[in-house]
Amino acid sequence: MSKHDSNSTAAPIERAVLVYVNHDESEDAYVEAELNGLCEAARVEPVAEIRQRIDRPVSGTYLGKGKLEEIAVLVKEVGADVVIVDVELSGIQQRNIQNAAEVRVVDRTQLILDIFARRAKTKEGMLQVELAQLTYMLPKLMSVYTQFERQKGGIGMRGPGETKLEADRRLVRDRIAKLQGEIGEVGRVRKLQRAGRRKHPFPFASIVGYTSAGKSTLMNRMARTELLADAMPFATLDPTTRKVDLPEGYSLFLTDTVGFIRKLPTHLVAAFESTLEEATDADFLLHVVDVAQPNWEIQRDAVLETLDKLEARGTPTITVFNKIDAVSDPTLARRLVAEWPNSVAVSSRTGEGMNDLVNAMVRQVQGLLTPIRALVPYSESGIVEECYRLGRVHSVEYRDDGILIVADLITELRHRVEPFALVTA
Repeated sequence: MSKHDSNSTAAPIERAVLVYVNHDESEDAYVEAELNGLCEAARVEPVAEIRQRIDRPVSGTYLGKGKLEEIAVLVKEVGADVVIVDVELSGIQQRNIQNAAEVRVVDRTQLILDIFARRAKTKEGMLQVELAQLTYMLPKLMSVYTQFERQKGGIGMRGPGETKLEADRRLVRDRIAKLQGEIGEVGRVRKLQRAGRRKHPFPFASIVGYTSAGKSTLMNRMARTELLADAMPFATLDPTTRKVDLPEGYSLFLTDTVGFIRKLPTHLVAAFESTLEEATDADFLLHVVDVAQPNWEIQRDAVLETLDKLEARGTPTITVFNKIDAVSDPTLARRLVAEWPNSVAVSSRTGEGMNDLVNAMVRQVQGLLTPIRALVPYSESGIVEECYRLGRVHSVEYRDDGILIVADLITELRHRVEPFALVTA
């Protein structure tokens, strides 16, 4: 079960025993690779691994007694500093495993939160990460004071532990409330920014996908941005929005969003609500799927489940099967596009298939247009120019009483023309 030391150039901070907890044996390789990738992002060196398959978690320890004994032996054998368990543990479970292993225990949620904390660069990102960490930590404070709780009511011990616990809980709750207020203000500003962009008559599209699926690389190619495009999980946390010009005179606002992951912690979803609203507020989504991953279906389904949680599953979506340049089977891309509705196959790295994606986006934008027939006063002739620039004008007739225009327009521009509407075309 032991592994050779990593040759990574970035010196790891801690040595870890990894505990995999998955039921489906066919997913073993994927689960192992993903947890190792998370460790690399957190600068942790996996020095040994062990697996637990259980139908029902043990209430107090999650893992079985025999497996805890194996972990304790393995920790001493390899000189590990920490045990990382690939599930979310309760405070009691975490404490009991820690007592058995005699080293610190970190669960999957803590590991992901640590990576987010490392990646957060903007004020908004740091606020959201701290809120997620404190929200995660609050119910676990009890385990810190277990010694006091066991002795509550004894001579010389009546009250202090409980009082300290409640004081710390209050401090954490106060800090959470303060963070929620600050994030709420940031969210308000973000909504104002979105509303400001909505004044421009362009549709909104958001790029969503599993972490490391190639979202930022796709954004860089389409919008000529220079976002960090790293294969490491959660390389970018903060959404970036750019205007993208499409063929035939169409344009849209495109946003790159934070990557999703299997078992995405609910604390992160809640804390990053204002960021994830970029996806829920979009007119349509580009769902990027890394088909070079052997278990890409797991990643695709994890994203769809997260979109369900965000109530964004019903948003029109173009599925972008990415990294086809790294797939050994040359027929895979054609099969996927044939089988999956409204999909394209691309390599955002080489540019292969990008014309297909752009054409799909044009069709999606066209689907957002609605017909209108209006008589626009000459004093508002600038609106007609916008219809030419941002919609599809079928006919224009210059009359004595105004300009008769028949066009297909997006919702925001249609609202400006509707006061002059005659009959829907």
